[in-house]
Amino acid sequence: MGVFEAIASDTHEEVLYGYDAVSGLKAIIAIHSTALGPALGGTRFYPYPDEDAALRDVLRLAKGMTYKSAAAGLDLGGGKAAIIGDPATLRSERLLRSFGRLVDSLGGRYITAEDVGTTTSDMITIATETKWVTGLPEAHGGSGDPSPATARGVLASMRAVSEYLWDTDDLSDRTVAVQGVGKVGANLVERLTKAGAKTIIADVNSEALESVTAAHGSRVVSVDEIFAVECDFFAPCAMGSVINRSTADRLRCRAVVGSANNQLESDDMAGRLAERGILYAPDFVANAGGIINIAHEFRGYDWRRAATAIDRIHENTATVLATAEAQGINPNAAAVAVAEQRIARIGTIKLKRRGR
Repeated sequence: MGVFEAIASDTHEEVLYGYDAVSGLKAIIAIHSTALGPALGGTRFYPYPDEDAALRDVLRLAKGMTYKSAAAGLDLGGGKAAIIGDPATLRSERLLRSFGRLVDSLGGRYITAEDVGTTTSDMITIATETKWVTGLPEAHGGSGDPSPATARGVLASMRAVSEYLWDTDDLSDRTVAVQGVGKVGANLVERLTKAGAKTIIADVNSEALESVTAAHGSRVVSVDEIFAVECDFFAPCAMGSVINRSTADRLRCRAVVGSANNQLESDDMAGRLAERGILYAPDFVANAGGIINIAHEFRGYDWRRAATAIDRIHENTATVLATAEAQGINPNAAAVAVAEQRIARIGTIKLKRRGR
């Protein structure tokens, strides 16, 4: 599939490629929609097998960011960036500054932030070349690491799902299988432990497993076994497409609520989960805490105000579940409908404001 065919398949607005021979920068920025406002989305630094894989990933992630912002009630669009390569060996000041110039060339149509493979320190370097950066450390006027905010939102979504399934938001004695205990996953385990839940964890990083187990007493299983453990919640907190044809039928949970982006390999996986009696909380609703948090940087960051907004993910999740039940559709389809309705309803106002 060519680039223009890929863009047209999901009605993206723009794709920008950037290259710097000296640093080895190869980057792609995808803007899916600016109907509600500038496209906000993180920069993923990852050793993709080829450029086509990077393009597919960034296009899908950008679309997900459009729905995430819309469903969260933010006046932001959806975008995403990918830097192709291994951050452990390729990361350099010149590369990040070159990427910053690429972001700046879009004139604010795209705002970047931290994502897989990038850090708040990287955002500081990128910010030397462009003002269109969020998620900066607090010392630099930003909100810092968005991981705790994302985990807070996932927990709020879990409580809403718990109310829907069991008529209580009490998570004590619930068992949660957390796939991936990086920054978000580890913070989620901490919050679940404080809420009285039992946790089962898996990760390819043995040091991360040891750290979380030592702190919270989680049970450790293999990265393959995590899909088949008996639990109340399965929480994908690593990479996307983990709910696929080979895993969907292995799950032994009552609900899927996690922080990973694009958890479903394809939309029909939501239907498959529903057929199996597994409630799926759409990822772009449950994991919106991070983007809600950094969106508050635009108004002068205040954690208490941001936390109140993040906690509304509970209400947003409940709305999606109620919509799904009322319309007889799965929650993923309901969440997409909620997001698209807001884009259609509010997007024309934003266009008039910009004189378009």
